[in-house]
Amino acid sequence: MLSYIVKRFGMGVLTIWFIATATFVAMHLVPGNPLAQEKAVNPVIRANLEKQYGLDKPVTTQYIIYITNMLHGDFGISYTQENRFVKDIISEHFPVSAELGLLSLFFATLGGVLFGAITALSRNRWPDHLIMVFVILGVSVPNFVFAALGQLLILKLNGWTGTTILPIAGWDGFGSMLMPSLVLGLSTMAYLTRLMRATMLEVAGTDYIRTARAKGLSTTRIFLSHQLRNAIMPVITVLGPAIAIITTGGFVVESVFTIPGLGRYFVQAVQQLDYTVIMGTTVFFGAFLVLMVIVADILYGFVDPRIRVEAGR
Repeated sequence: MLSYIVKRFGMGVLTIWFIATATFVAMHLVPGNPLAQEKAVNPVIRANLEKQYGLDKPVTTQYIIYITNMLHGDFGISYTQENRFVKDIISEHFPVSAELGLLSLFFATLGGVLFGAITALSRNRWPDHLIMVFVILGVSVPNFVFAALGQLLILKLNGWTGTTILPIAGWDGFGSMLMPSLVLGLSTMAYLTRLMRATMLEVAGTDYIRTARAKGLSTTRIFLSHQLRNAIMPVITVLGPAIAIITTGGFVVESVFTIPGLGRYFVQAVQQLDYTVIMGTTVFFGAFLVLMVIVADILYGFVDPRIRVEAGR
């Protein structure tokens, strides 16, 4: 198991290096100039700015400096936000995105496992058909549509009650977190519901389930001890990437609900060609995703003994 973990971390480091290199190359191939807004500035001042940000050096030298600084946790200074280091932007705003993402993941996991189990137990009956309709909507409808509908629903509820039950936007207290987290977690909940339904139906036809029924075990015990436990293992595999994607990927939701998370700053950086912020946040997102995938693989190995046996071989 130890060699398996070491191998996974080695592949993770290689993946992060590839993400950093690809991001650096892409940023230098994008048309435009990060100092384009400084066109009216005196050429001497502009040359000083390029020297300050290292844009006057050859691309290979810039790449070496970029990788070296990244290894020390330094992603540079923002081109558009005065005197702000990229690492400070990440450390300040990522906790907001993480808080939103973890609550979204809680709703998505709870709903996905619950609704997936219900659809599997009521296969081809009305609960199954009704839930699968909502699953199709959750997978196919974009987040910004659900975000707008969620704000409209809050507006109607506040109007009917004559008081502010939930805020329409902002980030102040648990009430302001509920609707954005539900909206952000809907697509993941829909995917987990489909996955849980498929795996539970697959497990239901296995030999050990038939043996448990032949032994006279109750339906509840078979469901909890055998069917649910084995069907949930593929969900654990998916949770690693899901944690990273939900925790860092609420760009649209954060913009609609005016949440001061890291996603909003990433969108602004793309619009303003802020190279250092784009590269820093992209590498950070990629590294976080790789880490969550590795953690999920390791947890899966502890949950399923067959992984440990195969790793030992």
